[in-house]
Amino acid sequence: MVWISTRWKILLMLAPALIVFTMFVLYPVVYSGIFSFSRFQGFGAPTWIGFDNYAALVGDQFFWQSLQNTVVILVVSLAILIPSSFALALLLQRAIAGRGILRALVFGPAIIAPILVGLIWVFILDPKIGLLNRTLAAFGIPPVQWIGGDYLTPISVSVVFIWSSIGFAMTIFYAGLQLLPGDVLEASALDGATGWQQIWHIKIPMMRETFAIVTILMITNIFKIFELVYMLTGGGPVHRSETLVSYMYFVTFTNQQYGYGMALAVVITVLGAVVSAGYLFAARRKETAA
Repeated sequence: MVWISTRWKILLMLAPALIVFTMFVLYPVVYSGIFSFSRFQGFGAPTWIGFDNYAALVGDQFFWQSLQNTVVILVVSLAILIPSSFALALLLQRAIAGRGILRALVFGPAIIAPILVGLIWVFILDPKIGLLNRTLAAFGIPPVQWIGGDYLTPISVSVVFIWSSIGFAMTIFYAGLQLLPGDVLEASALDGATGWQQIWHIKIPMMRETFAIVTILMITNIFKIFELVYMLTGGGPVHRSETLVSYMYFVTFTNQQYGYGMALAVVITVLGAVVSAGYLFAARRKETAA
């Protein structure tokens, strides 16, 4: 194999991954993009209609409702998940008894399938049979429409998403903390830096890339939320609790409007990319300014 150049070695090693990526990622994305410019209901030949599907999205109130719900989930989840998972990583880094067991318990929900997570939380948040409202009733508090109502469903979905994702985010932060150079922390301690000062002026600045990784992963996961909504509310009532992906599923596979559903999928992909790129740009600009 000496005669094979380094470039060919690299191509041969990358070939299996490139083939799989092309077949199961690139091809479906391109195919969906093409179908988004057509009218197709699963039978017969698709009809080319140009940008009509995208124009229809502008006047679709359920699309705007699902976008609003997704934005609420995004903002609430990131605002709570990032600092709380970092705080947990800091706490579990300390030499406390049973920290290995605690890490496993915190990480546990991350390995549960999302569809099962939704099923578990149905028995907690359901307005009629949920454990939460039964507990409130024991104290004489009237039931609350945690899911399926007009306002609280996105917040409840955010809580469930945080519960299922905080262990994963905490693990990444914990790994990042372990990689921090000990001599820098020791030198700052000798200079009189307190624990809080080390966190704000040393640990957080040195973990900017870790924060970026966790944030981007959480953004992409939020834009993919489907199973939680499907199990908690099914998108109802009257699509008021839909997220972008759950509404895309309804349009594509329930209404069999494949072209319209693919247009919605393209919009979701673009929105996710724009939000992720915007965050990275803002983070890099802040780092450069600092």
